[in-house]
Amino acid sequence: MSGHSKWAKLKHFKGAIDAKRAGVFAKLSRELAIAARLGGGDPDMNPRLRMAMLKCRNANMPSDNIARAIKKGAGGGEAANYEELTYEVFGPGGVALLVEVSTDNRNRTAAEIRALLARHGGTMASSGAVSRLFHRKGQMIIPREAAGEDQVMEAALEAGAEDFRTEAEGYEVITEPAQLEAVHRQLEARGIKCASAEVAYLPAVTVPVADSANAAALSRLLEALDDHNDVKEVYTNSAPQEETPP
Repeated sequence: MSGHSKWAKLKHFKGAIDAKRAGVFAKLSRELAIAARLGGGDPDMNPRLRMAMLKCRNANMPSDNIARAIKKGAGGGEAANYEELTYEVFGPGGVALLVEVSTDNRNRTAAEIRALLARHGGTMASSGAVSRLFHRKGQMIIPREAAGEDQVMEAALEAGAEDFRTEAEGYEVITEPAQLEAVHRQLEARGIKCASAEVAYLPAVTVPVADSANAAALSRLLEALDDHNDVKEVYTNSAPQEETPP
């Protein structure tokens, strides 16, 4: 969840699977279908599909659901022609957000997102006002129990990673977007399993949200965005917080 550290975000995702399983699986199915429609149904030949399947694996999504969604997207069933959009938003406390959506009706989704922002203290930003505050990078998150620090660092850098970071919970590997698939494959070939691997928007500089009222409002906004059926991902430049006020 945005506004938290990447490790808290993973915990939030796993918690959401139990609390809102149907909604999480519906979003994952949509991502599988879009990936298969754009790049085909063979994950060995479709990096985006492989990344989507990794998310499904981490969510314990049933294999039948995965196969059905891929078949739908690859042409074996009826698939909606989803459009992918990114909204640039300023939230409470001046925090910047990038909101990725996939929708079969952009006018409906835009109206719903604007209404949601109005209720929770957010506003749409002009084009480029928010995106310039982020870098698009490949990002892999690896739990500490997956492998030792030296093993992960050596494998990542030899595979062409741009950066490697160690934290209490584990490791973060950063790549150029085009290198994510190659580095991920080489890590897996060495038996190093990632908790997540995706192309993400990483903030150039983070902004602390010191005011408790703004922090609470931001938390509510993020939850509301996360609950919206068309929202795939939300990125923010708010400084990591392990806890936000209710």
